[in-house]
Amino acid sequence: MSRVADDLARLVAIPSVTGAERAVQDEVAGLLADAGLEVERVEPDLASLVADPEFPGMEVPRTDLPLVAGRLTTGRPGPRILLIAHCDVVPAGGSWTSPPFEPVIRDGLLYGRGACDMKGGMVSALEAIRRLDRDAIVGEVVFVSVPAEEDGGAGTFAAIRSGFVGDMAVITEPTDLEVVVAHGGAITFRLTVPGRAAHASQRLEGVSALDNLTYLLEALRADEQIRNEAETHPLMKAIGLPYPTMVGKVAGGNWPSTVMDEVVAEGRYGVRLGQDGFGAADDLRSAIGRAWESHDFLSAFPVGVEVWGGRFDSAQVPIDHPLPVGLAAAAEAITGVRPALVGVPYGADMRLMVNQGKTPTVMYGPGDVRVAHAADEYVSLDEVETCAQVLTAWLTETLSGRPVA
Repeated sequence: MSRVADDLARLVAIPSVTGAERAVQDEVAGLLADAGLEVERVEPDLASLVADPEFPGMEVPRTDLPLVAGRLTTGRPGPRILLIAHCDVVPAGGSWTSPPFEPVIRDGLLYGRGACDMKGGMVSALEAIRRLDRDAIVGEVVFVSVPAEEDGGAGTFAAIRSGFVGDMAVITEPTDLEVVVAHGGAITFRLTVPGRAAHASQRLEGVSALDNLTYLLEALRADEQIRNEAETHPLMKAIGLPYPTMVGKVAGGNWPSTVMDEVVAEGRYGVRLGQDGFGAADDLRSAIGRAWESHDFLSAFPVGVEVWGGRFDSAQVPIDHPLPVGLAAAAEAITGVRPALVGVPYGADMRLMVNQGKTPTVMYGPGDVRVAHAADEYVSLDEVETCAQVLTAWLTETLSGRPVA
């Protein structure tokens, strides 16, 4: 195998499910050391981070947030550039045709949990730094591997609070090698919907909490339409549904022949561009409040609305900023095709770097987000290689002014 394929296989073989990232961070530290970088390991104080008013939240219990960074410092004044990747992956789930943590290569694609999201991008970033002509550049390049992206971004928040900020940053999330300059966000919500129990034979004496939930879902669908039709940013409008609302989990009832007196539903609510999670939570509560106030039963027995877990705010950088412009030009020089500058509907650590870290940041990396989190997740090794070449070219020009053909 090539070095890129070998590195990726080594990382994918480590089941670094969110909350259990230490083993893969040990491997990353070894790869950074082998690449001749100055390795730094940080163990942030989790309690202090959680108490921070800007903490983005998390959904998986944990006792640590192990950070690993590799520095290439030239000793000559210049910009500080960050390449950032998260090392955590979501649980594998079922329906795989091969073991999810036993990477396999078929037809140029490497399969395994985390191959696309986002260990492929991690390997691209590391390989780009390896290939730099260290005598020809100025400033500093810092590779940062963070945990806890999948459940809220606590790892990147910890990195920012530990001083990992700079003049520009690229997060190598799977973007199909397009340059993401804007993204929406999401909050997680829980609705506790009341009803009134009754014997099934006397159904009309009861009030079904499930029927009440259906009524609220219709209200949320109308709210979703209004919020999306109000969007004016061309990159977000092009998505079609940039701010979806959905319920992914429902539980209720305690007996088949009893009218449900409570249903609990959990779901996702979109955060509009230019909005943070708190503003989206206000929108959600307003939509639910308007609905229950006009309902005969719910107006007397209000719905419980709770916003919990990770808070993914939105973020953007101007499309004419030197970062996306320069990165797109480097990609065109390498591939012959200028990548699109796009917006995406999902939240990411980019918003933390832009909003809390005050570091202009874009996302650019190998892989298709549609296979992320899916069974038989994969990434194209050619895309991993292309991403490495583009990042090398962009870093070289940004840190030396010397374009790479």
